[in-house]
Amino acid sequence: MTVRMAELCMAVTMTIFSVYLMYKSAELPIGWIEGEGPGGGFWPFWLAAVMLLSCGGILFNWVKRKTAVAASEETYIERGVMWDVGLVAGSLIITVALFHWIGVYGALPLFLLFYLKFMGRHGWPLSVGLAITIPVVTFLFFEIMLKITLPKGITEELFYPIYPLFF
Repeated sequence: MTVRMAELCMAVTMTIFSVYLMYKSAELPIGWIEGEGPGGGFWPFWLAAVMLLSCGGILFNWVKRKTAVAASEETYIERGVMWDVGLVAGSLIITVALFHWIGVYGALPLFLLFYLKFMGRHGWPLSVGLAITIPVVTFLFFEIMLKITLPKGITEELFYPIYPLFF
């Protein structure tokens, strides 16, 4: 695949995604509600509209070959790199699938260990340190500061003793 074709594929994909987001956001009010402020769909709708306009600009440049990227016939990604990209994408899909079963705070350290130690070939101290620190910071940020509960799966009961420390 060439750089030019990759740009076209991405622009078309993002155009479809933009239209979908605008459609779904319009299920909520997208305008200004008197006395309240922006409706629930306001920000997603208008951000998706801007993204749609950007995609239009990319497609225009692609058709006219106006930029170096839009005209490039170089290979986009070498075969060896595609293996790494596929491995990361697959591991992310598995991580998200594990959210329901072992929760974010169980799946995230597993992904981080895999990515840092085995993909990145970092040492054990850094890999384990980040695999512990990042979920703890994520917990403090979402659960404590923002009061947004993330999926915990079968690990839910492990968090019961922690909550009284913060609430």
